[in-house]
Amino acid sequence: MQDLLLELGFEELPARFIEQALKQLSEAITAKLTQERLAFGQVSQFGTPRRLAVLVEQLQEQQEDLVEEVKGPPLNLARDEQGNWTKAGLGFLRSQGADEKDVLIKSIQGADYMFIRKEVRGQKTSALLKPLLEEVIANLSFPKNMRWGDYDLRYARPLRWIVALFGSEVIPLEVGPLTAGQITFGHRQLSSGPVVIEAPTAYAASLEKHYVIVDAQERRSAIWQQIQDLARSQGANVQEDERLLKEVTNLVEYPTAFQGHFSEEYLAVPAEVLITSMKEHQRYFPLHDAAGKLKASFIGVRNGADNHLGLVIKGNEKVLAARLSDAKFFYEEDLKTRLVDHLPKLEQVVFQERLGSMGDKVRRLERLTGTLAELLGHAEHKQTALRTARLAKCDLVTQMVYEFPELQGIMGEKYALAQGEEPAVAAGIREHYLPRFAGDVLPETVEGTLVSLADKLDNLVGYFAVGKIPTGSQDPFALRRQAQGVVQILRRAGYDLALSELISAAAAGYSELSWEEATGRALVEFLLARLRVILLEQDYSYDTIDAVLAGDDERIPSLERKVRALAEFREEEIFADLITGFERVANLAAKGRGAQLEPSALQPADVQFQQALQEAEQDCLPLASEGNYRGLLHRLAEFRARVDLFFEQVMIMDEDPTVRGNRLALLNQALDLYGLCGDLHLVVVNK
Repeated sequence: MQDLLLELGFEELPARFIEQALKQLSEAITAKLTQERLAFGQVSQFGTPRRLAVLVEQLQEQQEDLVEEVKGPPLNLARDEQGNWTKAGLGFLRSQGADEKDVLIKSIQGADYMFIRKEVRGQKTSALLKPLLEEVIANLSFPKNMRWGDYDLRYARPLRWIVALFGSEVIPLEVGPLTAGQITFGHRQLSSGPVVIEAPTAYAASLEKHYVIVDAQERRSAIWQQIQDLARSQGANVQEDERLLKEVTNLVEYPTAFQGHFSEEYLAVPAEVLITSMKEHQRYFPLHDAAGKLKASFIGVRNGADNHLGLVIKGNEKVLAARLSDAKFFYEEDLKTRLVDHLPKLEQVVFQERLGSMGDKVRRLERLTGTLAELLGHAEHKQTALRTARLAKCDLVTQMVYEFPELQGIMGEKYALAQGEEPAVAAGIREHYLPRFAGDVLPETVEGTLVSLADKLDNLVGYFAVGKIPTGSQDPFALRRQAQGVVQILRRAGYDLALSELISAAAAGYSELSWEEATGRALVEFLLARLRVILLEQDYSYDTIDAVLAGDDERIPSLERKVRALAEFREEEIFADLITGFERVANLAAKGRGAQLEPSALQPADVQFQQALQEAEQDCLPLASEGNYRGLLHRLAEFRARVDLFFEQVMIMDEDPTVRGNRLALLNQALDLYGLCGDLHLVVVNK
């Protein structure tokens, strides 16, 4: 057993490329080794901006021998009656490079077949690694690639060196102009000269002596500890930001945290602006006091040691001061113009080529928000909701949001409050973008809720109308996220309104587009698919969910209550009566869809079942209307007794077509009653 090390040395890679590229490299190597029948132990990944490395410990030094049997044609086709090999038999021997002594005869399901037994001697691992690793390196891909000189390889950044060791032996890989060796390089400023890796397991320790911490988790821990220590020393707090911490980890090879300051005059600018400027532009960690208020200081992370740290701090403070000065200017200039006065500018901003301008979008938002306020029982909030819809997109044309697009909505709220708008309107402007991602918070105000629903429904209807429907993993307009937002808002608020009614209300705003019934149905299914994902995440069984969603109900809260009721009811013994009764009805009802009832031909048993059915309807319909789905399921389970009695008393498929039609019509009425729960055909029993 020997250890294997592969290190690819690059020009600095973008931080966001490193994690996925390292995972891809590691998985490709281990997959190839497994494919070559080579056993190995622990696999470790190392990555910095200048290198991707994989260490495979205890790699087998030679392949296992392989013995395999290859199936050929049936013996009656491979040999003739005289026992001579036919063209089919000889052709199989040639294709396998075998002769008659290698032939085996085996019986499969009573028929004899020709087999060839092949023995493949295992090769030395050292001979296999060169082509294996060269193929892995050639196929390594990145989100964006550059052409590397006049070589065939396209990489995110040019390769500068390769280390490839199997034990102490160098694997002579050839990639472009490079040949692999055992020489790597330390930190660009803190290390001088090449670093020789004597053995794969010495890799991390050798580089740490030259100011490179190759283990990303070790770097992350060191960065976070330094940040916390600095913050505590100043009596301040720093809020953990996993995305920023991961990015900073992949920007440095040897981290040193430092604290800087900025003028307190900038604290007059909304904290969100300062924080965004520090995080997004400079990758700094803002500091807060014990009360959570932003302080005029920050923590940055340098790629290097603590030498000349004072100069580093001054340089960073100077850069940040320029950023914050711009932000302060944008904020003060934006405050000079009322939000509502930005509306004319929205006419010049394209929403979507076929869906008009942002001005058109605002007019649709106002109309749909007013409709939703009435439909969802918020008439008393209608005026403030309409004001929110009118102003919701105005901050898009402010200088601040132009510079910091991620502050859309947030700045709208700040400007609205500063300009005397009602607090509910200001909050609604910010909240109408919520939820922005999976797990994000939902709008809290009625105004924010109504405008958020209106905005997302308008987007969904508009893009579906012009055929921009997500397919596979492609979703350039984030319609799945917006659909999930609609579903989550309806769930949380308990709005029991059919999706098709909401969609129709939104579609009415697109008078210039043709809206087809099939498109509306597709959008309903798209929204229900998001609900299905949410319910699966809550550990409801797939068949319970599918059974409920297959019904005619389109009300999100109602559907969720039905799923919960059916899931709980499945734990009761009486559930078997529900399924048995349903199956007896459904099996024959399917043969008589459309059958009409002829009262004059009803026989006594038919009349009794009809009366039992009417009684069940009188009980079940109110239970369904009230949302008492457990009660509904119990009542339908009890109905099994009347179904069984009916089947005992009569022959459903009577020879008389009128009598048969009556009984099938009654069963279809019963099937409609079971349909109040969904489609019980989809429930998988005895799992």
